[in-house]
Amino acid sequence: MFEGKEYIYEVYKEKSFSKAAKNLYISQPSLSASVRRIEQKLGTPIFDRSSSPIQLTECGQTYIKAIQEIMEIERGFQDYLDNLQHLQTGTLSIGGSSLFASYVLPPLIAQFTKKYPLITIHLLEETTSNLEHLLMEGTLDLIIDNFQFEDESLQKYFYQSEHLLAAVPMSFPVNQLLSAFALDPLSILSDSYLDSAIPCVPFHVFREEPFLFLKPENDTMQRGMKICKKYGFQPHILLHLDQQITAYNITCSGMGICFVSDTLIRSTSPHPNVVYYKLDFEESVRSICFYRKRNRYLSFAVKEFLNMACADSLSDQTALL
Repeated sequence: MFEGKEYIYEVYKEKSFSKAAKNLYISQPSLSASVRRIEQKLGTPIFDRSSSPIQLTECGQTYIKAIQEIMEIERGFQDYLDNLQHLQTGTLSIGGSSLFASYVLPPLIAQFTKKYPLITIHLLEETTSNLEHLLMEGTLDLIIDNFQFEDESLQKYFYQSEHLLAAVPMSFPVNQLLSAFALDPLSILSDSYLDSAIPCVPFHVFREEPFLFLKPENDTMQRGMKICKKYGFQPHILLHLDQQITAYNITCSGMGICFVSDTLIRSTSPHPNVVYYKLDFEESVRSICFYRKRNRYLSFAVKEFLNMACADSLSDQTALL
């Protein structure tokens, strides 16, 4: 019904078929034929051709009003698209565990918000299993985690690597046997402890010590169990906890040994009541990645956030964006 409305509107503005045709770069007969086809669909004329200049019929006046409303809606939507493409509007929902929501995401969000202040950010702190569920159901646009999801419906974007350390309360006597392996806290902050010259702790010495582990579904727990198994012992676990930060805080209070990431140590600073040891097992190294649901519409806000956060690693993933 409104196909070819630009022809009708141009004739209305110019009150002349010849002038309208000239503006539209078409012949007058072609324009007249197009207008008549529209009038035939409507079943009534739009223009009163008996007057000079031509005028609108009663139906024509209503038709022009409808065209103007449609054009206003189109302009408004185009403005929205322009703003969206230039990130002048939009939302971004990101989720992470306590560690990432508290320490890793805030500086990234601050950097993004500084550049795009009109984007509304929603940050959610949840467990890994709940984060995956919320991502799959569409509540979250992105999640960040060190758990390696194998679901093919999730698209992965590498953020950075991290390493697990053994965190041991300083009050434990075992530390007296391991002075040659204790890490300088500053070496953790600078990553210099990763140098091959820095020795790894002979982990079997902790076989009689109490441990603080995360719950079975947590990646840190699974890696910790593999490390203990490699060194031939079943750890004595005092508590199973939900979050790495909680386990680490209890270690700082002197209760037991935990596995802690260098991401957390750099974020909170080394604790004076804890001794840190380097681990040599491949399970101590893992990737922190952003995940989004594959095949879901990739908004401009999500795309730009990933480009910003993963700038150093996206060169190999350009096709994904």
